[in-house]
Amino acid sequence: MSESETARLGARVRAYRTMRRMTVRGLAGEAGASASFISQLERGQAGASVGMLRRIALALGVTVADLFSEDDEVGHRVVPRSGRPELPAGPGARKYLISQRPLRNLEMYAGEFDPGASTGAEPYTHGDSQEILLVIRGEVTLWLGPPGEAARHVLGPGDSVEYRTSLPHRVANEGESTAEVLWVVSPPTPAT
Repeated sequence: MSESETARLGARVRAYRTMRRMTVRGLAGEAGASASFISQLERGQAGASVGMLRRIALALGVTVADLFSEDDEVGHRVVPRSGRPELPAGPGARKYLISQRPLRNLEMYAGEFDPGASTGAEPYTHGDSQEILLVIRGEVTLWLGPPGEAARHVLGPGDSVEYRTSLPHRVANEGESTAEVLWVVSPPTPAT
């Protein structure tokens, strides 16, 4: 990697860290590096292994490719419904990313659940962020809490609920028509 490439990489790491309101020490702790290494990397005075770049990207909530992207920031982005990236979901469920990378202060997803579809048989967690679930149409059932102790909430159009992503949760459509929901998560949960 040339000096100019190393400098651009360092500047992008610093920009993403600043966007995430992380300190050098905070990023270092999450990436398993020393604060002095992160500081040197950001100033273009050190390179990083692929493994270290992966850990830094994970800590920043971006991909390794994002760290090398030359795309300039834009003031706004328009994503038509047909252009939403689709994420893996269970049978009869569809999940779309609304917020575009690089994720900054929040991430937003649209979901559709056919009758009988769900986020999976078991509740799940992801990080420790604030999450809001808003029902757009149809009806969904949300379970919050560990299996056997989960509180059950039936939500209809316009209903919302807020919870921590560290709390086990599961969404299912027990109704007879397709349900549409939005999830908003802040700050973005780390990529896995």
